[in-house]
Amino acid sequence: MIQYLIITAIVLWSCVIVFNKLLPKTANKTYTALADSLHKMGWVSLADKLRPKKSTAGGCGAGCGCDSNDTASIKQHAQEVKTIKWK
Repeated sequence: MIQYLIITAIVLWSCVIVFNKLLPKTANKTYTALADSLHKMGWVSLADKLRPKKSTAGGCGAGCGCDSNDTASIKQHAQEVKTIKWK
């Protein structure tokens, strides 16, 4: 009986991960709506944990770790990308 609970938990967790990866905007809207309803019910700490974090990423958005205000590093990152020439 316990194995069914474990398998169910793993499958549900996998569904949440896939939902976040494939539909990020929809997932953020869903989590925000759920957090708002939990906040109204008085579960503030759970609502704060569930609420999506505000993305402060700017600039190139490639996850390179460069500062969004640092245009020199953005240009350098853009120059590093080279196309592949097939022979």
